[in-house]
Amino acid sequence: MKKTVVKVCVFCMLFAFNTLHAQETKEAQETSEKVEQLEEVVISATKFEIKKELVGKIIYQITPKDLKNLQGKTVVDVLDNIAGIELNGVNSAAGKNKSTYVRGGRDKQLLVLIDGVPVSDPSGINTAFDLRLLTLSQVESIEVMNGAASTLYGSGAATGVINIKLKQAVNKPISLNYQASLGTNNSQDDTTFDLNDINQNIAVNGTLNKFSYLATLNTSKTDGLSEASAENSELKFESDEFKATNTFVRFGYKFNNHFNVQLFSNHDKDSYDFDAGGFSDSDVNNGENEQIRVGVSSSFKYTKGSLKLVASLNKVDRMFNSFNGWTGETDHFEYTGKTNVIDVVNNYKISNEFQLIAGVNYQKQSNQTNSPYGNIEDDVANYNTIDPYFTVVYNAASGFNVNVGARLNNHSQYGNHWVYNVNPSYNFNNNFRIFSSLSTAFIAPSTYQLFSEYGTLDLKPEDNKTVEVGFVFSKNKLLELNSVFFYREENNAIILPDYITYSNADETINAKGMETEIKINALKEVTFKLGHAYTVKSADVDYIPKNKFTAMVETNSIKNTYVSLRFKNISNRTYFDQWGTGSNIVIDAYSLVDFYASHHLIKDKLSVFAQVNNIFNAAYVETIGYTTKGRNFKVGVDFKF
Repeated sequence: MKKTVVKVCVFCMLFAFNTLHAQETKEAQETSEKVEQLEEVVISATKFEIKKELVGKIIYQITPKDLKNLQGKTVVDVLDNIAGIELNGVNSAAGKNKSTYVRGGRDKQLLVLIDGVPVSDPSGINTAFDLRLLTLSQVESIEVMNGAASTLYGSGAATGVINIKLKQAVNKPISLNYQASLGTNNSQDDTTFDLNDINQNIAVNGTLNKFSYLATLNTSKTDGLSEASAENSELKFESDEFKATNTFVRFGYKFNNHFNVQLFSNHDKDSYDFDAGGFSDSDVNNGENEQIRVGVSSSFKYTKGSLKLVASLNKVDRMFNSFNGWTGETDHFEYTGKTNVIDVVNNYKISNEFQLIAGVNYQKQSNQTNSPYGNIEDDVANYNTIDPYFTVVYNAASGFNVNVGARLNNHSQYGNHWVYNVNPSYNFNNNFRIFSSLSTAFIAPSTYQLFSEYGTLDLKPEDNKTVEVGFVFSKNKLLELNSVFFYREENNAIILPDYITYSNADETINAKGMETEIKINALKEVTFKLGHAYTVKSADVDYIPKNKFTAMVETNSIKNTYVSLRFKNISNRTYFDQWGTGSNIVIDAYSLVDFYASHHLIKDKLSVFAQVNNIFNAAYVETIGYTTKGRNFKVGVDFKF
């Protein structure tokens, strides 16, 4: 299998080099034009830059400008501002696990990419990537594409893709950046306002002729909040600390205008305290996560296209100690997940209207688990996939566009499985665009679901089919409106009905809904943004709100100053209480209001920022039995030199 992958990679590289035509590139555009172009293109839909108006999908973009106005936030905080994403646990203690729901799907059905490379944790139950392992200070931009995308990205991209692009080196010999923030970390009942949220980040980067470099170091510490909440207000639970260190290094070399290579490395580590469950305190339980990610990426441009090659090794080590009430002792758990990825993809311009995107993806995942309840050996708990795929993109001058593709999932456990995507759209004078799509997805069971003490090799893969219909409307940059209706069917859903053995659900699970965004620039230097997501799921109710509403007003009307006010409303949610009442529990709706402001003391050199979250100190439940954050403050400084 590995020899096959190598042969494919060599063939693709030879093809690109043989196609290269010796020509000089056109004169560079003005800086302002470059910036404008970057804002108009997306990558997630095709793996290559394409104008946003030619894509038959709704893609939520969090630009470098947006992130500049979100300093002091986390990746999880930023994603939670998108109406189409629901993050359970975002307002809980820092060490609490976060669950990400898109269109009624689970973590496992949402794929996370870092610079185009899939990241996951094969040792986890759902293989979901822990977003806490990534600090926002390393991030350049984020794209979120909701809907099935398995044709381009393989198993796991059933409900959406989060594509995180890390920062690039600046075009000067050296640049230094230092950012620090201090804040509180209080519940609604805590009025001490101690500075328990401390973050620092330092980065150095630059470009020397054809060589570029970037290195960042981030440290954070959060304390003062208990993970579990107390049913009795007279009880005082001990606080649960969370600490994290993140490093990122990238080296690049640009051989010429056609060919470049980058080497990258991530080392992320966090430690945390956690409690014994909902409404149950513990001063013994603690855990630690560590991620090491290394790889190489290259891009080769030729006359009629470009070739990309990415190879990555990702290792995640997790351990935790948990008090066992039955034995009176502390149990120790260790998990190691490894992922190897090679992705080669070529974009060939057949004509002015047609593009062919073709590639092959190889992945190997393994899981090593040591626990008091049984071990999983990585020489047994592993699988690999090798997936050839293609997509044809047609963009006509008339305004008609279509994206058609297919992928052959070749899984070592389950053999061959086809997925496909048909995505037509039509532009009316670039102001109004309608689109639809029909996509399928293939989700293989995790190594934990197959090989753990709860697992079985009798599991079938999950099959998903998603239908979308929507539109995008814009008017002279004063108004932008998009809306999409979706319907998704899920067969062979993997469940744990008896908490003994995983199995496939007999019934088909469906989810349907609508996502809408409105952006209004009606007033000078004032922007209004509204978002709404409506989701209804036939089964597997797990904190998924029927309605999520977001709103924001932001302004730059004061010189060198940015101010925003954000509002979020989460409707009633339903949770099945397996171990308590044995019935569904309805959790009340809640609303939060956040304030943010930043001011440039020295343009492009020194800025300060401040934020107040949950201004009205609203009391609410995010997850039954766990603490949520009350009114909290944060101030910070950002210095470039």
